[in-house]
Amino acid sequence: MGRRRARSPLPQRAGLDAVWVRTPARVGDAPAPFGSIRDFLRARLPGRVPVDDWLATGRFVDATGRPIPPDAPYTPATFVWFHKDLSDEPNVPDLEILHRDERIVVVDKPHFLATIPRGGHVQASALVKLRRQLDLPDLAPAHRLDRLTAGVLLLTTAQRWRAPYQQLFAHHLATKTYEALAPALPHLATPTLVRSHLVKRRGSLRAEEVAGEPPNAETLVTLVETRGVLGRYRLEPRTGRTHQLRVHLTGLGAPIVGDPLYPTVSDAPEVPTRPLRLVARTLAFTDPVEGTIRSFSSRSPLGW
Repeated sequence: MGRRRARSPLPQRAGLDAVWVRTPARVGDAPAPFGSIRDFLRARLPGRVPVDDWLATGRFVDATGRPIPPDAPYTPATFVWFHKDLSDEPNVPDLEILHRDERIVVVDKPHFLATIPRGGHVQASALVKLRRQLDLPDLAPAHRLDRLTAGVLLLTTAQRWRAPYQQLFAHHLATKTYEALAPALPHLATPTLVRSHLVKRRGSLRAEEVAGEPPNAETLVTLVETRGVLGRYRLEPRTGRTHQLRVHLTGLGAPIVGDPLYPTVSDAPEVPTRPLRLVARTLAFTDPVEGTIRSFSSRSPLGW
């Protein structure tokens, strides 16, 4: 289904956008690969969608929003739009709003909540929840937080504001600090810059450090408080690679408390009272529209 390339003819449903599939473009005089749109859909969506039932009830529509009939002939490079069925998911309480204006919404995202719909977490995502909570159908995240990470998340209210705020993160113009709970290593009371080459391979749960490659991930790590064997760390990422903070602390010998992936993958079920002890604590930047200094802080507990 992939990335959207056209405007949806269907309205959102329960805060979710419609999705699309597209028939292959015909190359030269090559014969059509399918005899009908139905044949294409049955091949493209095998086992996931009751194609015949949805065609009969008009759930598949073309780019103009008109239902595609069951006997529609095959046409190349044709968009077919539809809404996925909604699955049963845990009810998500309203998110805490740290700031809202005409351009941006800043929230305190809790642990275990995905930023955007993904996999089995669709309605239980910050984006879908906030679209409904705030009645803002064009809301979109300017950046992302891992599902297991809590803290400050910034979203834009409309398409025209999306690029200026997304570029803050793409060009590393936003300053972010995180807090993590991990085994206390006294020598890390002195700020330590960790630099490595991180790769997150498709289909793999974990990111990995690749020796001998130029660094593409940097984190400044500081132990700021110790209680018994555990310490509270301030993490200042200078890049934004997937799982960067978790991998870097693990590499130092201080894996974050509650991490199900590092240093080893755990098969234990998630326990809401035992989250990954990682919080995106602060976010600061110069507003790209009005030039003012913006600063936001999460109130999510670290959970000593």
